[in-house]
Amino acid sequence: MSAAGGTPHAPGRAAILDARVLQLFTKQPHRWAEREVSEEEAMAFRTERTARGIRVAASHDSYLINLASPDPGLLARSRESFAAELRRSVDLGLDFLVTHPGNATDGHRKAGTDRNAAAISAALDAVPGPTRVLLEGTAGTGNSLGSTFQELTSIMVAVADRHPDRVGLCLDTCHLWAAGYDLHHLDDVLDALDRCTGLQHLKLLHLNDSATPLASRRDRHAHIGEGAIGHTAFRAIMCHPALYAVPKVIETPKDDDAVLADRSNLGRLRAYRAEGAV
Repeated sequence: MSAAGGTPHAPGRAAILDARVLQLFTKQPHRWAEREVSEEEAMAFRTERTARGIRVAASHDSYLINLASPDPGLLARSRESFAAELRRSVDLGLDFLVTHPGNATDGHRKAGTDRNAAAISAALDAVPGPTRVLLEGTAGTGNSLGSTFQELTSIMVAVADRHPDRVGLCLDTCHLWAAGYDLHHLDDVLDALDRCTGLQHLKLLHLNDSATPLASRRDRHAHIGEGAIGHTAFRAIMCHPALYAVPKVIETPKDDDAVLADRSNLGRLRAYRAEGAV
């Protein structure tokens, strides 16, 4: 949901779509400039969230952050920015802060995951509160980390050593598909996740179709049911008992009319669930 005009406007925009779960940016995602959340803003957001019936609220961190970077300057700036993201999320009373594991631009993936885990742990040390950091799986483009359950688990386990109740997973259907997880065989994917990580650690789902084929390693979101993943897989996702209660958001294309596009995508997902309940 757009936070244009201030974060307290986001719950009302979600309510227009009859949504009970929302995700927002707490600052402009393509800029390093940080900001603080005032007491007045925090109170207004919390009040609006309650009034609009928002059950789960999450933020997504800046696209500039790379907690796996081998560059000392970029890593330091990323760590500072991530801590600020977490602080705003706690101040607003958000349930989750979603973060991409970053890019090991030197090609050393293990060192990159270690840097990422250390940075998240340091931020959680510095910013107490209930907000849980969710590691989002990626499409696996280039040297991006987190395209396999194994990499996500290695970061999560390292963070959980100090903060077991403040870390979890967010999976994106487009990213899973692009990384090679065939959602047409949903039970197999969930079994692999359960064996590697444990399904109980999956706290949020991003539902997006994919404009590119299976294992393409390209992150290109498409409207629900109009991409390579298709209607059948999303119907299974919406009706699967292991995923039924997992909060879900969409990051689908907005086209010329964001409200109309969101209504269409959410309508399809809700129809899938209704069909499964018959």
